[in-house]
Amino acid sequence: MIAWLLTQQIAVLFLMIGLGMLLVLFGLVKSEDSRVLSLITIYLITPCVILKAFQIDYTPEIRDGFLLATIAAVAIHAILFITVWLLSFICHFDAVEKASIIYSNSGNLIIPLVVSVMGNEWVIYASAFLCVQLFFIFTHCQSMMKGQTMFNFKRLLANINLIAIIIGLGLFIGRVRMPKIPYDTVSNIAACIGPVSMIMLGMVMASVAWKQVMIYKRLYMVTLMKMIVIPLIILAFLKYSGMSAMVKEGRMILLISLLAVITPSATMVTQFAQIYQRDEKYASSISAVTTIICIITMPLMIWLYMN
Repeated sequence: MIAWLLTQQIAVLFLMIGLGMLLVLFGLVKSEDSRVLSLITIYLITPCVILKAFQIDYTPEIRDGFLLATIAAVAIHAILFITVWLLSFICHFDAVEKASIIYSNSGNLIIPLVVSVMGNEWVIYASAFLCVQLFFIFTHCQSMMKGQTMFNFKRLLANINLIAIIIGLGLFIGRVRMPKIPYDTVSNIAACIGPVSMIMLGMVMASVAWKQVMIYKRLYMVTLMKMIVIPLIILAFLKYSGMSAMVKEGRMILLISLLAVITPSATMVTQFAQIYQRDEKYASSISAVTTIICIITMPLMIWLYMN
């Protein structure tokens, strides 16, 4: 049932992506204008989604579920690092390929999916994965793309989404509820996450030169690793590790962790590739292809997990 609901919601999101592409193809906006929507999503809408997620009653069950989601996220990243490191001896991945396989578009895609399929009350568990991934993106991923070992902790601590998680978690633990007017404002803005994120992604994909994408011979191998091999490894770990028995609704909480892993490659990888001159066209090609492929692979992985 969950797999079918997910398939339907992915189809809805892809229609939104298509509308974003049409806006560019009809010349109403430029593909570069997507940067405005990207900034709005990152600095306004997503923080509101996170704050709203923590505006729920504090209970031991939710607290334990959040801890489980955090532990699962750390364990998943450890598996990702080790697996990609081992595969590199055979496949000889470069920095762009490693980052594209390890890091997922969990911010822009997972939250809209969780809200649509499971409900707002489950977003708190998606925030746990997002927090862990943000830490590694601005430490491991950024340093790898930069070709250095130094981490940018200052930029990490200044990340608006991490700040929103810290504030939201503080309000949750302190059992503090926002006043009605601020809460309604945050709630209404948070409701825009799906349409805005998908339209933005469609505008970006409209500029992809698909003939050029196909010239990257290693793209198919990277896509296979990112969308099939790695998800199956993580799926087996989450399904058979016994972690789901640790808390009430543990199976569904770990499902959210799985959703975060099986999304397409992170758009942040393309942004880092642009900044550090790491073949941004290749990085954007991986992002575009994995985004298209996910409409098939994501429901399949969820079906395998639930059955």
